Amino acid sequence: MSAEERREMVLEAAVAEFARRGLAGTSTEDVARRAGISQPYLFRLFPTKKALFLALVERCNQRIEEAFTAAAGGKTGDEALQAMGDGYERLLADRTLLLLQMQIYAACEDPDIRAAARAGYKRLWTLVERLSGLPSDQVVTFFAMGMLMNVAAAMDLSAVDERWTSWLPHAARDDDARPGETMTETGQEHPMPALPRSTR
Repeated sequence: MSAEERREMVLEAAVAEFARRGLAGTSTEDVARRAGISQPYLFRLFPTKKALFLALVERCNQRIEEAFTAAAGGKTGDEALQAMGDGYERLLADRTLLLLQMQIYAACEDPDIRAAARAGYKRLWTLVERLSGLPSDQVVTFFAMGMLMNVAAAMDLSAVDERWTSWLPHAARDDDARPGETMTETGQEHPMPALPRSTR
C-alpha cells in the first residue's frame, strides 16, 4: 500500500474518531488503531494532531463543494439554489460528516482551525454566489437555513412528529411537496435551501 493510500485510510479513520469525540477528546492513538497502523507511522503522515484535524477541515469542505457543484450542474438562479439545497440535504444523511462539521465549529477557539474553517466557509459562499448568480440576501438565507438544517439533523428532529418541526423537509414531503420544498401559508412552494466526518 502506498503512502497516499495509507494517508487516505488515516483520514477516513480520523473522520469517524473526531466526529464522535472532537478535537480535544480524540487521541492519535485512537486514530492509528482504527486505521490499523502504528502511532509513529501516523506522525510520519501528519506531524501533529492539529495537522490531521486541519486536513479533515479541508476534506469536509471539499465534500460539500463537490456536492454543490454536482447538484447545480448547468442550472442558475433559484433552480441552482434549490438543487444545491437538495444535494446538501442528501449529504446530511452521512451523520459522521454532519457531526464532523459541528466538531469543526466547536474547535474554532484554536486560531489555526478558526482560520481554516473561515477560509473553507468563504469558498463555499463564493461558490454558491457564482453557481446561482443570485444576490447576497438570498445567499444569506441559503446558508442560514443550512445551519438550521445542521442543527435539526444533529438532533434528529425528523423523528419528532410535532407542530414545531413541521417546517422540516420530511414534513413537506408528507404534504406532497417536492423534496427540499415547503409550503407557504398561501399554498405557494418555496425552496428549502441548505447551507450551506494519551491525547496529543
